[in-house]
Amino acid sequence: MNKTLTLLFLIASLISCTKESTKLTVASPNGINSIDFQLSEDGSPYYFVNHNNKTVIDSSSMSFDFKNQESLKGGLNIINSTTTSVNETWEMPWGEQKEVVNHYNEMIIELEETQAPNRKFNIYFRAYDDGIGFRYEFLPQQGMDSIIIMDENTEFQLTEDYMSWWIPGDWDIYEHLYNTTKVSEIDAISKRNNEDLAQTYIPENAVNTPVTMRGKDGLHLSFHEANLTDYAGMTLKVNNESLLLTSELVGSDRSGYKVKRELPFKTPWRSIQIAEKAGDLIESKLIVNLNEPNKLGDISWFKPKKYVGIWWEMHVGKSTWDYAGSQDMNTFTNDLKPTGKHGATTENTKRYIDFAAQNNITGVLVEGWNTGWEHWIGFEDREGVFDFVTPYPDYDLEELNRYAKEKGVEIIMHHETSAAPRTYEQQLDTAYQLMNQLGIHSVKTGYVGKIIPEGEYHHGQWMVNHYRKVVETGAKYNVAINAHEPIKATGIRRTYPNAIAREGLRGQEFNAWSADGGNPAEHLPIVAFTRMLAGPIDFTPGVFDIEIPSKENNRVSTTLAQQLALYVVIYGPVQMACDLPENYEGQPALQFIRDVGVDWDESKVLNGEVGDFVTIARKERETGNWFVGGITNENAREVTIDFDFLEDGVAYETIIYKDAEDANFKNNPTAINIERIDVDKDSSLTIQMAEGGGFAISLLKKNG
Repeated sequence: MNKTLTLLFLIASLISCTKESTKLTVASPNGINSIDFQLSEDGSPYYFVNHNNKTVIDSSSMSFDFKNQESLKGGLNIINSTTTSVNETWEMPWGEQKEVVNHYNEMIIELEETQAPNRKFNIYFRAYDDGIGFRYEFLPQQGMDSIIIMDENTEFQLTEDYMSWWIPGDWDIYEHLYNTTKVSEIDAISKRNNEDLAQTYIPENAVNTPVTMRGKDGLHLSFHEANLTDYAGMTLKVNNESLLLTSELVGSDRSGYKVKRELPFKTPWRSIQIAEKAGDLIESKLIVNLNEPNKLGDISWFKPKKYVGIWWEMHVGKSTWDYAGSQDMNTFTNDLKPTGKHGATTENTKRYIDFAAQNNITGVLVEGWNTGWEHWIGFEDREGVFDFVTPYPDYDLEELNRYAKEKGVEIIMHHETSAAPRTYEQQLDTAYQLMNQLGIHSVKTGYVGKIIPEGEYHHGQWMVNHYRKVVETGAKYNVAINAHEPIKATGIRRTYPNAIAREGLRGQEFNAWSADGGNPAEHLPIVAFTRMLAGPIDFTPGVFDIEIPSKENNRVSTTLAQQLALYVVIYGPVQMACDLPENYEGQPALQFIRDVGVDWDESKVLNGEVGDFVTIARKERETGNWFVGGITNENAREVTIDFDFLEDGVAYETIIYKDAEDANFKNNPTAINIERIDVDKDSSLTIQMAEGGGFAISLLKKNG
């Protein structure tokens, strides 16, 4: 790995106390983005963000409210300022690309109150060519070893009424549909009643992050946070009239505060990705760059993989999670007499293992294998319900693990906690030790329901620390974590690369049972420019039986070609072929799932607009094969692809999977054309996508 680290101490001087301090500025390496910082006449800190000499964040203040001490807001003096330049290249052990350039200029501003108790704190500003970040550092205080934050009041003053793509600032879940409105029209309160969600709490007119915006001149901004560690998740409260966003931390009814930390500590980074083109947001690595380097070292024990599993069959009503076999996933019984509906049986799991082994798929997820599913939902007291090492009588874990390894397949463990994290923590070491002994290296965790104890929320500091404990414990036992109902991704995968994926969005399963019939066609073309900016997604693509005949009121609002495209467009190092094995039988389109990669040497966004369409090309590590995926919303459209990303002089076996002329996501979703074509570096190809459609292309390097 090439790495250069240059420290340029440009400013290291004491600045005298004046009524209005000198403006301090740090600009990105190419000068396109800059941050200005000043103190007002009363000593209050505020900042500006500029792009191409245009102000994109106007005068925005920064303050904190505490318990048992005065707010930290005004009366401050700049006592020192230091500027540092860093240019390094680091390697992703797995990811969208192999090498990441981390090039920024940083300004550290040291502040002190002019009056007693003369508290000191620092602000770090980083300017990148693809955006900016800043964070706060709280220093030791005389006679005080910790502080309690009641509110963080970081402002983001917008300069125009941006078009925005947002979900409400829910303290418990991210599984809302995205809304497309101007900032002045954001109304999160109206989203409070959602019968599809097992947990939800929206106390303010706020939005969750990432929230993406587009200006009149085409400039794109995406607001998020990075390195969320021992702190509450941040939502952004919206003032519709003034177009002011203000940080609103997720609180705790049990403790009565937002954050409690021992001194000294640093907050998460507040980040803004800035891009002239929508696709540049996806290519940006700002979020991972704002995190610390890999702490785990070699994690070659985790292999990115495609997987199948016992999951979709429960959602479409074929089987159940619980051993008792209730037909309704929300109705369970105390009677443990098996009825033959249980999905996670030894026989059924072997069927999935066989299918995986035959189709270049190396993982099998099994949900409902362990005891406790009879009481996991709809019960107030869920403590102690699940046992994470004891299988049901019809599931032979050790035999299945042996059988899978014999076939070159790895079992993926599943731990549903029913939002009782204390029960899970009591069993963490035992459960992960079992996985380690069996050579099982991946687990999908779940947190459905209201958090126990009452008064805590999924996105508050208490749960942020729980999720981190799970990741750290997993690292100890060589276990990678794919978290569902998680805290948001904030780039921590750089530091802990066993945090491989997470849900954190309205996923594929909503297509099978949501009251509104499923995700609309615009959903994923929005997700690619919002949620996906935070980090890898476990979306579970690959539905071939798109009309879901077992569900009268539900279907998938895509074509078959788009389901293939999602393996390239929606990034994750674990990608599921989620449909039932029998629904893949005799389907030529399955060949793309067999071929497509999951771990990439480089990724390029070829075109796209938020909520409309996107096309992404990715080069597979080791093989050098390229794969291209494109998706559109409810509108049919034509896109042109230039293949100038291909290697010069290399021949590729090229197959395109595209919507047939009469394809349509509403009434003819499975109509697909599969063609072999000739392309090289100088080629260009125009493709028609149907309504709700897409296309997938495999470019496999020819030997010799």
